[in-house]
Amino acid sequence: MKRASILAVSICLLVSTPFLSAKSKKDKPEPVIVMLWPDSTAPTIKLTFGKFVELAAYNGQLSLESPVLIENVSGKRIPLASFTVYLLDKDKVRVGNGTLTFTDLEPGQQTKQAFQVFAVGIPSTLSLVARNDTSGIPTSLKTIPLKVVSVPPGAAIRVDGRDEGITPTTVRLTIGTHTLAFSKEGYASGSTPVEIKPDEAPGGSISFELGGLSRDNIELRDGRVLEGDVISMSMTEVVIRINGADQTFPRNQVRKILLVERILNAQPAVTQPSAKPNP
Repeated sequence: MKRASILAVSICLLVSTPFLSAKSKKDKPEPVIVMLWPDSTAPTIKLTFGKFVELAAYNGQLSLESPVLIENVSGKRIPLASFTVYLLDKDKVRVGNGTLTFTDLEPGQQTKQAFQVFAVGIPSTLSLVARNDTSGIPTSLKTIPLKVVSVPPGAAIRVDGRDEGITPTTVRLTIGTHTLAFSKEGYASGSTPVEIKPDEAPGGSISFELGGLSRDNIELRDGRVLEGDVISMSMTEVVIRINGADQTFPRNQVRKILLVERILNAQPAVTQPSAKPNP
């Protein structure tokens, strides 16, 4: 499979207010720049940078820090995103750059970071660069459709702990490793890891076979599921044997009972040979 080439997309916004402020307890991190990525028409990420504060200076280099508020303005979870932020002076000459990375941002969720960078001058503008694939989508945001089939069908599927419906179905997975979990009444639950690579092509599928239950299952109303051999059931109680020990539970504590089908092989009748009469 041919690996997608890496492109770079830049967004440069001018700043009309002073970018550098003296470090003081009275200073407030008032926003001086708002950046929408990839554009203002259909933004996915909103970055709000505060004033850059000078932390230190050494041999002509300035250590600067700015609070940045990161917001997921898309309708999908962002597991990972990484950007390079370039600092430019008034002549559009690069005077410094740093990396801004965040993880696990749900739709509408915000996170705040302290963005630190070394620069050889005072920045006047910012430029944002992300690593994209050939379709212009960041590798970390790219999703690949995957058809999921189970044997038998009709199993509930969860992807990384989130409900994704009933099989067969199609799920969209981001780059990275995911866990697909399957469950169906009367069958043993199971899970499998799935890795989606950056150069993964759409059209893939995965099939998962659920195993039959090997032991009886009792689901209690408090959420516990017990596996063993149901010995007896009455109107008032249920007895289940777990690891050789019998446990008794009132019927009003039991929500559901799943019994394993047991096939008993009929043993041939034993006949005694008839005694022969003595000659």
